[in-house]
Amino acid sequence: MAADFVVLVHALFIAFVLLGGLLTIHWPRAAWVHLPAAVYGVAIEMIGWTCPLTPLENALRRAGGDGVDLQGGFIEQYLVALIYPPGLTPAVQVVLGLAVVAVNVAVYGIVALRRQRRRATD
Repeated sequence: MAADFVVLVHALFIAFVLLGGLLTIHWPRAAWVHLPAAVYGVAIEMIGWTCPLTPLENALRRAGGDGVDLQGGFIEQYLVALIYPPGLTPAVQVVLGLAVVAVNVAVYGIVALRRQRRRATD
C-alpha cells in the first residue's frame, strides 16, 4: 500500500511538472515552487537521473513481499504504465523532457503576456 501511495505521489509530481505553470495564472507565487520542480523533472528526463521515488517504490514493494513488476490493481495497471511506459528509451526521455519545456515555456509566456496587458490597462 505504501508503494502504491508513492506511485500516486510520483504521478502527481509528473502532472505538476508538466502543468503546474497553469497555477501561476491565478497564483503568481506558485512559480517559486513550480519552476524548481519543472527544472528537476526536465533534468531527470534529459540527463537520465533516476527519480528518488522510483527506488523508494521498488524498495517498498520488495519489503512488502511483492515483486517490483506488479500487474494487478488500478495503480499498477494505469499509473505505473503512465510513469514507466513500455519502450521508454533515453531518446524518448529527451523528447519527453523537451515536451515539458515546451509546455512550460508556452504557459509562462501566456502568463507574462497577461501580466503585461494588465499593466498596460492599469
